[in-house]
Amino acid sequence: MNHSSAVVVNTGPSPQAKLHPVPLNAVRLADKFWAPRLKLLREVTLPTQHQLLRETGRLDNFRRAAGKVKGDFQGLYFNDSDVYKWLEAVACALAYQPDSRLASLAEVAVAEIAAAQDEDGYLDTYFTFERRGERWTNLRDMHELYCAGHLFQAAIAHHRATGEESLLQVAVRLADHIAEVFGPHRRPGTPGHPEIEMALVELYRETGQRRYLELAQFFLDQRGRGLLGGGRHHIDHQPFRELTEMVGHAVRSAYLNAGATDILLETGEAALREALERLWQNMTERRMYVTGGIGARYEGEAFGEDYELPNERAYAETCAAVANGMWNWRMLLLTGEERFAEVLELALYNGALAGISLDGQAYFYVNPLADRGQHRRQPWFHCACCPPNIARFLASLPGRFYATSPEGIWVHLYAESTAQVDFGGQTVELNQRTDYPWEGEVEIALRPASPQSFSLFLRIPGWCPEATVEVNGEPVGKKAVPGAYLEVQREWRAGDGVRLSLAMRPEWLEAHPWVGSNAGRLALRRGPLIYCLEQVDHPDFDVWDLAVVPQAPLQAEWKPELLKGLVVLRGEGVLVDGAAWGGHLYRPLRLGSQRAQAVPFTAIPYFAWANREAGPMQVWPLLGSR
Repeated sequence: MNHSSAVVVNTGPSPQAKLHPVPLNAVRLADKFWAPRLKLLREVTLPTQHQLLRETGRLDNFRRAAGKVKGDFQGLYFNDSDVYKWLEAVACALAYQPDSRLASLAEVAVAEIAAAQDEDGYLDTYFTFERRGERWTNLRDMHELYCAGHLFQAAIAHHRATGEESLLQVAVRLADHIAEVFGPHRRPGTPGHPEIEMALVELYRETGQRRYLELAQFFLDQRGRGLLGGGRHHIDHQPFRELTEMVGHAVRSAYLNAGATDILLETGEAALREALERLWQNMTERRMYVTGGIGARYEGEAFGEDYELPNERAYAETCAAVANGMWNWRMLLLTGEERFAEVLELALYNGALAGISLDGQAYFYVNPLADRGQHRRQPWFHCACCPPNIARFLASLPGRFYATSPEGIWVHLYAESTAQVDFGGQTVELNQRTDYPWEGEVEIALRPASPQSFSLFLRIPGWCPEATVEVNGEPVGKKAVPGAYLEVQREWRAGDGVRLSLAMRPEWLEAHPWVGSNAGRLALRRGPLIYCLEQVDHPDFDVWDLAVVPQAPLQAEWKPELLKGLVVLRGEGVLVDGAAWGGHLYRPLRLGSQRAQAVPFTAIPYFAWANREAGPMQVWPLLGSR
């Protein structure tokens, strides 16, 4: 059966969900921001990643396990997961737009994966031949369940995109094998690197086999029992439902929360919801970067303490920003609350998007918020989790723009696009016209097949100081409140039009006073984008010496020739006179103002930094005065 008519990413029936996403292949992006990036993903990023998967032996590991080639296993023990993430990205790309080249690459990869599977359903190419006896002996460190989870997600995406069941059958056989090994009255255990929890829930949604949901619950319930050593790094120090703070490895923590949210979407368990709310508040109020990045420490790629958010030493792994977006997407589906859409958008446009170069061929693993010019993107990594992860996140993006509920149609993200939304037994076409994220004017033309009464829910972002909404040129009778969805209820007819005006003014942000790294500093935001200062735009002074003047006017300017086209922000600052310190590290406080040299500055979106010549960068410049 061909499922390509309804390609939904990470949703399923979800009885507790308030919202149900519109399938990604029902949305067509035509904007100058995302449409070119998705085209680059298909034509450059995914083919070059496939080549690197070949060159680094990741694909040959499957051929070796199938007995087709000789030699040793190549690379890290969890290298299978990179192939699966790439394949999931390809499946989403194919669902969005058919591509014979990508389809051929995927077909070959699926065949190699299927050939590597054991008769009992086990599949992990590291644990073949000489390591066969080590299977399932070290769940904390060896990532067998993590790799299996990524296989399940790739198989589901592939099945939904193509209708082919070959990879899904591989996933089901492996899942059944795992269910025979682990579970109540079987072997105890839980993964050291969460991932399989959300994958098992999605496999349950795809197949209807409840044992997969129950296995996901089992793995979640096993945490906090000391099976992983009882440490905070693996989030094993407490049972999940007792957690109060985000700790440990940032990616693992956010993946675990995403899996718990998936379980909650199926079960409605109150204790899970309460725990997830506590964790979300702790993260967003005390442990998240202004870019939506998470993970303050290089040691353990981990969260720090409350307000521990260093800039130059920020870890903020690309995978962690992706995981943050994945978790908030699920929380949005659960609740329909704008605060989750806001964090999703923040991580998408900033913390995650910075992880891939503008040419689609180089990546950041770590995303600092300040740099002296040494940090540059790389075409690949020995531990290459981030490149295929950002690829699958972006490839699934069209499926996150719209959703439905029994009350109506929801608009989460804004971009020039067309969507065919199945609602109320008919198709409603939405044509969105906007230059978002560069401008805040959005026009949506609705074309229901016949007149129909429903609500249109328009997201009013929390960063927006004010917004207005008109229908067919007339103001609506409700106030648009930032940080909420505005419900417009009426009988809609073909040709009806909505105009949403989001005030998009540059503004300075200050950090909580306990964020010591940002004391006496400001960050710059316009719309969903965080900005930074890059040395290449300031040849006459070091950007680390700039102190911005918040009272000075800021101007937004569209630069079509710069970094493939973007809006820069221009303002005025003053230079810190380092020479006046006379070589001293400390000096007595000098009260009273001293005349400082005024200089103009140009800020670019954070996602675009490090795409030109190397040099210092700063997201949080010093605060100065005239």
